[in-house]
Amino acid sequence: MARYDVTLDRVGGPTRTIEVDEDETVLEASRRSGIPLPYGCRTGACGTCVGRLLAIEGAESGGGATDADGAPIDVADAFAYRREPRALKPRHRNDGYVLLCIARPRANSRVAVGSRVQTELVDNPWK
Repeated sequence: MARYDVTLDRVGGPTRTIEVDEDETVLEASRRSGIPLPYGCRTGACGTCVGRLLAIEGAESGGGATDADGAPIDVADAFAYRREPRALKPRHRNDGYVLLCIARPRANSRVAVGSRVQTELVDNPWK
């Protein structure tokens, strides 16, 4: 069984790296490691657990960034989903957003996490 390092880069907070088994979600591994991540439904429907892919083993992502060969970085290169991520539209996936409650790693990666990332994705209806 393969294991991958996933670095959780909390915007304005600490950065932590966890080992995640290939059949385990990032949320499951974070809970096993005692590192809190926000989550709600655990089915990919609510978007509370959203993160934004920043890098895959030496390639930068986000904001239309490309890898060393000039190719856009795809979230599918870093994560596979247990089920359809219903809370993400295709444009969100293209922008590097990933639902950590249902995402299983396929490569070592770095992901931005926390409430600021969620705010980037969804407007707060209570404002």
